[in-house]
Amino acid sequence: MYFALLYDPAPDYLERRTPFREAHLALVRRLHAQGRIVMAGAFTPPDGALLVFRVDSAAEVEAFVKADPYVQNRVVTGWRVREWAVVVGG
Repeated sequence: MYFALLYDPAPDYLERRTPFREAHLALVRRLHAQGRIVMAGAFTPPDGALLVFRVDSAAEVEAFVKADPYVQNRVVTGWRVREWAVVVGG
């Protein structure tokens, strides 16, 4: 199953993310290497981010959110997890 994780950053997240960026990216890279994150990145302009997961349940995405240093340190202030019915690709 695929899930989209949409992040809403704090207004000043570009400045606030610096001390947490490497830990956040390490977590994302680890799950990508495991095949659980398919792709991830920020929008331009930087008003949010999208992470695409290939996992068995939304609970796995929520576990990522709880472990993410950006969420723990309020660099990301909101998020939504949406099941994604892929029609082409995947």
